[in-house]
Amino acid sequence: MNARKAVFPPTRKMEDLPGRGVWFVVLGWLVSVTLLLTSAYATGGQFISNNTPRFVATATNLGATDAAQSVEVSLWLQPHNRAALDALAQDLYNPRSANYRHWLTSAEIAAEFAPTAAEAKTVQEFFQSNGLKVVAVGPNNFYVRASGTVASVESAFQVQINNYQVGTQVVRANASAPYIAGPAAPLVQSVAGLDSVQFNHAFEFQQRGMPSMSSSDSPPADFSHAASAPDSVSFEAACFPGPTTEDYTTLGGYPKATYSGNLYSSGSAGCGYSPANIYAAYNLNGLYAEGYNGAGQTIVIMDWCGSPTILADANTFSKKFGLPELTASNFSIITYPAPSDCSGEDPQINLEVEWAHAIAPGANIDLIIASSGGFEDMDEATFYAVNSGLGNVISGGYFSPEEQVSSAEANKENLISEIAAVAGIATNYAGSEWQTVLQHSPVFFVTLPADLPYATGVGGVSLGLNSDNSIAFQTDWESWESILDVAGNITTSPSPRTSGPETGAAGGASQFFAKPSFQNSLAGKKRLEPDISWLADPYTGVVMVITQPSQFPPQVWYVSGGVGLATPMFSALWAIANQEAGTALGQAAPYLYSMPSTAITDVVPYGSQHDVTAIVEVSSSQTNRFNSKETMGIPASFPFGEFYSAIWNLFPGEQNDALAISFGGDTSLRSRVGWDEVTGLGTPNAQAFADWFAPAAKNK
Repeated sequence: MNARKAVFPPTRKMEDLPGRGVWFVVLGWLVSVTLLLTSAYATGGQFISNNTPRFVATATNLGATDAAQSVEVSLWLQPHNRAALDALAQDLYNPRSANYRHWLTSAEIAAEFAPTAAEAKTVQEFFQSNGLKVVAVGPNNFYVRASGTVASVESAFQVQINNYQVGTQVVRANASAPYIAGPAAPLVQSVAGLDSVQFNHAFEFQQRGMPSMSSSDSPPADFSHAASAPDSVSFEAACFPGPTTEDYTTLGGYPKATYSGNLYSSGSAGCGYSPANIYAAYNLNGLYAEGYNGAGQTIVIMDWCGSPTILADANTFSKKFGLPELTASNFSIITYPAPSDCSGEDPQINLEVEWAHAIAPGANIDLIIASSGGFEDMDEATFYAVNSGLGNVISGGYFSPEEQVSSAEANKENLISEIAAVAGIATNYAGSEWQTVLQHSPVFFVTLPADLPYATGVGGVSLGLNSDNSIAFQTDWESWESILDVAGNITTSPSPRTSGPETGAAGGASQFFAKPSFQNSLAGKKRLEPDISWLADPYTGVVMVITQPSQFPPQVWYVSGGVGLATPMFSALWAIANQEAGTALGQAAPYLYSMPSTAITDVVPYGSQHDVTAIVEVSSSQTNRFNSKETMGIPASFPFGEFYSAIWNLFPGEQNDALAISFGGDTSLRSRVGWDEVTGLGTPNAQAFADWFAPAAKNK
């Protein structure tokens, strides 16, 4: 399918842009002088610093990577006039500047900031002289990509490439900084592809049964314990139907128990929200009534591998909920930089496409499928989307712990988002998730690319609705499970299934980036993520549909969530805000911190008078009573505050497999008044949020 070009302001001569000419002349002179001063060293060489992943210093070295293995590496070139680019990126978002929202076209960006063809040729010659085959030169000469064996790459860059054990993964990485000899050296900002680390999907299923929750990082997905149904009507929108008291007995009489408190999802299939539930809860209906649904906008969804039945699945979803059909006129699939060699159904793609379409049904969607989830493949695909101007909103439901990333890679990702920002394009990325991050990192870290200063990070919440679909409560997304009954065996002392949350979102201070100006009101000196949040908890998740060839009927409905849900939902709302503004708004984050409380709802600690308690009769002479915190199995010393908990009988009508499940509560990383590490500033009140950008609105 052919990609469409987004509409940007008309091309302008640089002298027509107030203030820019002086910057470019002065910076151009400085760059020329710098090049003259460094030319004497061009024939030598230099190390490309900060180009080794952080984990190399601490991870177990498993030995050398197979020298005959074929790999591809890319050299990203230094942009020209970087100081001017940085200054302009700030100026374009300053309402007091004459340059406010005077976005640059791709041609203008190339003319002022891109490496030259001669510089790219010098880099190509470096590859060729070291026995590597050049396979691509990136748009506007920003990178050159080449292929070869591990042995030839080690020789070219004078590095040792080893395999390392990182969490549950074995990954390839360079043991030290790469060295580049000859005239290419001063032109290079980073060497990509020496390591094999990949981004992780931010995806969660609502699970049925006792096995622990697990995230799906790449297809084929594990659907074995997911809540499923042949139709979306099997799921209940009443996640919390009210308080209950339930008596459990055993065949021998003891132990027996009485559990009292909120009930979670009394239906056999589980709880799952439809678009209508979300429209009412977050005041999207008011926007639609005003005529704003994303029309004229394009949402670019970034992913990898692909989901072969996405169009048919998305249209089943659309037909079910009265949404416009996706056709060649409003939906494109673009593979870049090359067709993927992985296959199989990918629920993350289905979730993002179906729910971006649900929130902004009038918007076009471009689904960009990278060759893999590797950093370089995803970076090149994102840069392609930015440079091609496919849309004003780019959405990525993926992340990687900072521990797995070199600072050179982090800065490269930030450069791509900065170029997007000056072109009036928003890059929105999923924040951190407990489960997926801990699978790939021995300790918890803030994640990229949500922590990029030129991107917007999206966190997650849990959501309870009233019968009229208004919000009963929102908590930070952090769910603990306590075992009450397993296969008819009552636990005499409730205990958590795991040593930490089953699922949840998190964030904090970046180890790479300084605090951007839009976060000046927040404490600390580092970039903090996330900026905003939306529904993510799979226990209060949304319905989606995906084809599984092994099933009959093959299209199966699931309840799912994750920050990979929150991100496309927010991206869709941002597309609607662009529509209402009548112009490209660019990066979202700089606006969020000055928006009124009517536009963003602060998510604060929430408790219930009906949190679950337990009375367990161990024998005729021994009765144990547990308060709500004890019923959740939370140690007294653990920093736990207010939370909402409910009884979850996995098989209603049977005394079998019962859990207590909590929402929020961990005071070490939880919601609080104002910005916090899980929910950012809070969740959008959609109509007031988008209306704030209407041309007649003030203080935009």
